[in-house]
Amino acid sequence: MERNEGRGRIAVVTGGASGIGLATAGVLIERGWRVVISDINAKANEEAAARIGADSVPFDVTSETATDAAVADIEARLGPVEALFANAGVIQSGGRAEDLPLAEFDRVIAANLRGVYVSCLAAGARMIKRGRGGIVITGSVTAWRTAPLHAYAPSKAAAVHLAACLAADWGRSGVRVNAVSPGYVATPPILANIERGMRDPRLLTESSALGRMVDPEEIGRGVAFLLSDDASAVTGINLPIDAGWLASAHLTTYGGVPPAR
Repeated sequence: MERNEGRGRIAVVTGGASGIGLATAGVLIERGWRVVISDINAKANEEAAARIGADSVPFDVTSETATDAAVADIEARLGPVEALFANAGVIQSGGRAEDLPLAEFDRVIAANLRGVYVSCLAAGARMIKRGRGGIVITGSVTAWRTAPLHAYAPSKAAAVHLAACLAADWGRSGVRVNAVSPGYVATPPILANIERGMRDPRLLTESSALGRMVDPEEIGRGVAFLLSDDASAVTGINLPIDAGWLASAHLTTYGGVPPAR
């Protein structure tokens, strides 16, 4: 049965030119949304939008002026933004805290927390005036568990908490805000690192309950649910989409995840 959850309503996906953002944009289009993808790389954004049939409005989420102007332009040309997937962010190489330059720490926080906040304000302020809208923020399983990612993990924990804060603040105004927290996702960068021998796929899968990585489209389906009318009473949650990594990673102290039986 064809799904038309979006019914032509407009959804903006930041960081939408690749990985989780692009996969989610594709899922939303399949479900009837008119999707606008944004990425700081204008050329990559245009090419990705053309591939999936999305609109392209590139902007830098760390710039409040550029972000607000982009959302204003989208609404002027296409109509009200009914949904936002605040997904744009940057990753960080792991290592010791004392080896992490403060400039790198600031770069990660600027994109993963401040940029998310700026995006939410630009779309959310307009949603509040109309009394309706939905926002999903990209968190991470590192929001729950420690990792040698001393800027990235705290930024994601803060982004998850931001979703709850905004949900409480904006709920009476008709705006729902939630987070999704991906586990190890089979995005092109991770797959490329596996191919180059830089990541061990066994270490990425053996601690998850399902014994595998997450497909990017599986994140997209979770986001689509939270933005849909089926989730009309769901706000302020953090939905892990991690193949059961959070549930079972501690089982390494008991000999590992039980095999199939």
